[in-house]
Order: sequence, then structure tokens, then C-alpha cells
Amino acid sequence: MLTLVIGNKNLSSWSLRPWLLLRHFRVEFDEHLLLLDTPAFHAEIRQWSPNARVPALHHDGLIVWDSLAICEYIDETLLARRGWPAAASARAQARSAAAEMHSGFAALRRQLPMNCRRQPDARPDVRQWDAEAQRDIARIQEIWRMLKSVHGQDGPFLCGDFGIVDAMFAPVAVRFTGYGVAMDDTARAFVDAIYTLPAFQQWHAAALAEPYLEMQQRETQKTMPASGTP
Repeated sequence: MLTLVIGNKNLSSWSLRPWLLLRHFRVEFDEHLLLLDTPAFHAEIRQWSPNARVPALHHDGLIVWDSLAICEYIDETLLARRGWPAAASARAQARSAAAEMHSGFAALRRQLPMNCRRQPDARPDVRQWDAEAQRDIARIQEIWRMLKSVHGQDGPFLCGDFGIVDAMFAPVAVRFTGYGVAMDDTARAFVDAIYTLPAFQQWHAAALAEPYLEMQQRETQKTMPASGTP
């Protein structure tokens, strides 16, 4: 009775977050993947999501949309609140960081979109983003340093054990890797922790194997009129 509606694994950063949380904590769920930016997506998405976006979670007749809201719901109903740190101070700052990620960093999102297949430019001096995106990059690494130094001494993730705040920043790990972003030691260790997480490795392998362009073309062709039809 639990279904997570997602977009393409290679590109859908918002979908990655709740998927990673469910898979890491070994919650059984059905996955329903819709091809982004296809006529089929636009024809079907309203059946699954009231805001016509992914991800969306269906559970016993209830629909929850928005990645952070889905993670909170999963935590409250399925994880016995293991998704946030146990200590109140760590939990408060982890939530603050997750909320900042959820609502901010527009330049980073726009200029460094998530693409699991992307390889960084061989020339490290070549940047493909502007000063605004660089400020986002610097701020994210500042957040990671703060969380790790204050709350993350007991494990490889931002507050020790893997949780919602790590899931929220997992797409950034993909962005930093794919675009060859310069990282400090804390950032590099966090990105390495994400990439070695078994649940993330499952997502990443599926993303690399995903025949996205071919699938997209097939779905588009299904909606095209037959030859000679006006």
C-alpha cells in the first residue's frame, strides 16, 4: 500500500531524497517512474500528484507531495522517528539545514543540475557557473562543516548516522562530483559517504543504466499523429 512516484533517476534530484530514505531504512515500497518532460508524464501526473510534480507518496489512500514533506511523513509513520538525530540540538540544526536546502540555492540548482552520468571537465580551471552559484557552493560546505563538527563525530554523515538531512543534500553530492566542484575535506568525506551508501549505489547504478533518451523518444512518438494526419 506504499507507492513512491518518481522521475528519471538520472535527473530527478527531488525524487532521490525520499527514495534514498526508504531504501536505506529497508522500507518496502512500490516505485512508479514517470518519464520527465514527455507527453505521457503530463497526461498521467495529475493522477498521482496534486501539484503535477514528482515525487509523490501514496500510502493507504493518503497522498503526500513535496520531497521534504514525504521524508517527514516517512519518519513519523514508518521509521519511529529515526530519520532525525535523537538529540534536540542536533535535530533542530539538522532541520534548519534541510529546510535551507529545500528552499534555497537557486543558482546552484539552475546552473549545476543533477545528472548522474555527467563527468567533470578535464580542465579544473574551467568553471561553468557564476559567482552566485559559487556562493551557494561555499554556503553548502559551510553548513556541512558546522553540522559535522558539532553533531557528526559518531559516524560518516552530517550528524553521525544517515538521516533526512543527508538525503536532502544527496543530490548536491552528485552535482559537486559531476561538475568537479572544489571541496574541502569535510565536503569530500560527506560526498564519499553518500557514494558508498548501498541505497545510493542502487539508485546510481539504475541511473547510469537508464535509457532515458530512448525512452523519452518512444513516449513522444506514441503521441505523434500518424503520417498524413493533419
